[in-house]
Amino acid sequence: MVVCGDDGLAHRLAAELRGVYDEQVTLVVPPATRVARQPVVGRARASALLDRVSAAVTRAAGNGNGTDGRTAGARISPTPGAVRLLEAPEASEAVLAEAGVERATALALVYDDDETNIRAALTARRLNPRLRLVLRLYNRRLGQHIEALLDQAATLASGGTDGEAEPFDASTTVLSDADTAAPALAATAVAGTTKVVQTDGLMLRAVERPPSRPGEVADPGLCTLALLSATASDPAGADGSEGSGEQGPQLLPGEAAVAAATGRGTVVLETVSYAGPALPAGRSVVPLGSLVSRRLRWSFAGIVGCVVALAIASMAVTGEPPLRATYLTLLDLFAINNPAIGEPAGRQILQLLSGLVGLLLLPVLVAAVLEALGTFRSGSALRRPPRGLSGHVVLLGVGKIGTRVLTRLRELKIPVVCVEGDPEARGLATARRLRVPVVLGDVTQEGVLEAAKIHRAHALLALTSADTTNLEAVLYARSLRPDLRVVLRLYDDDFATAVYRTLRAAHPHALTRSRSVSHLAAPAFAGAMLGRQILGAIPVERRVLLFAAVDVAGHPQLEGRTVAQAFRAGAWRVLALDTAAPGERDLVPDPETGGPGRPSGLIWDLPPTYVLRPEDRVVLAATRRGLADLLGRRQRQGAGA
Repeated sequence: MVVCGDDGLAHRLAAELRGVYDEQVTLVVPPATRVARQPVVGRARASALLDRVSAAVTRAAGNGNGTDGRTAGARISPTPGAVRLLEAPEASEAVLAEAGVERATALALVYDDDETNIRAALTARRLNPRLRLVLRLYNRRLGQHIEALLDQAATLASGGTDGEAEPFDASTTVLSDADTAAPALAATAVAGTTKVVQTDGLMLRAVERPPSRPGEVADPGLCTLALLSATASDPAGADGSEGSGEQGPQLLPGEAAVAAATGRGTVVLETVSYAGPALPAGRSVVPLGSLVSRRLRWSFAGIVGCVVALAIASMAVTGEPPLRATYLTLLDLFAINNPAIGEPAGRQILQLLSGLVGLLLLPVLVAAVLEALGTFRSGSALRRPPRGLSGHVVLLGVGKIGTRVLTRLRELKIPVVCVEGDPEARGLATARRLRVPVVLGDVTQEGVLEAAKIHRAHALLALTSADTTNLEAVLYARSLRPDLRVVLRLYDDDFATAVYRTLRAAHPHALTRSRSVSHLAAPAFAGAMLGRQILGAIPVERRVLLFAAVDVAGHPQLEGRTVAQAFRAGAWRVLALDTAAPGERDLVPDPETGGPGRPSGLIWDLPPTYVLRPEDRVVLAATRRGLADLLGRRQRQGAGA
């Protein structure tokens, strides 16, 4: 396996492949002097801010944070020398050849720049047509075209070969770390403990259920996916990880383990449904009622009333019929009637009053035109948070991750207020299209969060690219509202663990979640490199539960077994069956992009006695190691050695 990248996702992916799947990995990164990692550079400042909070909590909580964080981080990091490191400014043809792409099974290109990944993918496909490619692209539509292009090149190359011992998988998979992490981030902000995975229109929803009373087992729901750690109800307890032992979270437990785990919360499968199409991308139509202000509308009403009164008076003075009296009044109003010389005094007075009303009408018309033009201009500008807004989500940062989370929240009909310091941020166009209120300003300055109505908000999502900004914003928001639900995006996973524990200990009655995007995205990229279709991932404390679509054929652990027999506690569980024909699978168009989408014909209520056939394809929940064992990677490598 070859991994090329320039940020934390590359290192996390390499560690995932080596530490979990026991693959031979070559990591290509820029030289240390050329790697720009702004969040890590500012980590000293973030640590200082964290120390201020740590001083307010107990000494025991502070000491436990550092020790547990180092232990958890040491497990997921590869041992020295396990990953071959190659430093190069970019993934050129010479660098890819030196990394062994011509002999590699898969290549992951996870640079932050889409153009860099596309250029390297085209070069790699020319060097090795049999190579399985995994690309990190933010542009979804472009990713579909690139995926089709590279797959076509691989197909043409394979057609020219003959005498293959076995078919090779030279597929191309385009993923986005933003799309992978956005569902979990949005779900955490909206429902606190609810986990949602949505990939190409397929939605999997899981929810944490605490036990009803101490000593009782939580409601199992449709399916028990995990048991929470025994310290989950302790505000100062550690967020469970793979190194927490029996007290930590247990993924995919058996029935006996669920029955014995009294007093512990569970993560259960609650609903599985299609989320429907995304919000329309067209421009919003400005309502007619907003063209002019309320004062102008009252001014127009007053002028109309004056015209009616003058017309009635003209009828009484001149004896003209109603239509002719109104017509003469309007002529006087617009000063286009002949002077009333030689006519009765009453008629002359009415003509003077009509001219005065006409003078009053002119500034009102000018003001109405200016207000209408301003309304049309503001219709394409950023909106301000309305008065009385409450129960909304304050989203800090509308970059790559923030934009995806914003779209997800709007799909869920959740009111959002965005805060962004860069007026040229890429997500502002999306916020303008969705008519989401935006506050432009530095979130670390006083008054910015107040302008976003943070004191009446439901949750705060800090998703900027700087750890210090996210942490400082959360600390300031907690000083305004100690019970505010907060979710942080932090670059370093160990640092995210320490921040989570400290904030939870300092504010035991408020929900706190810290998430590393690379931690959420790496399993999906690793699964794609190994040829699996990862539908999504759900974080369970500091561990990850994967959802994947797997063909039954070639897996003796599944083929010919019932659903109950195929279940392996702590490894995998069959959740659904894809009943579509093999040639029609994955052909349901994505409602947002129009490209290939979600699996079709899914049956989620499979009976335990159903026998899995070779032609079946199933959706299963699995741990990372369980999915690796199901594929049999370790056994094949050992046999090959």
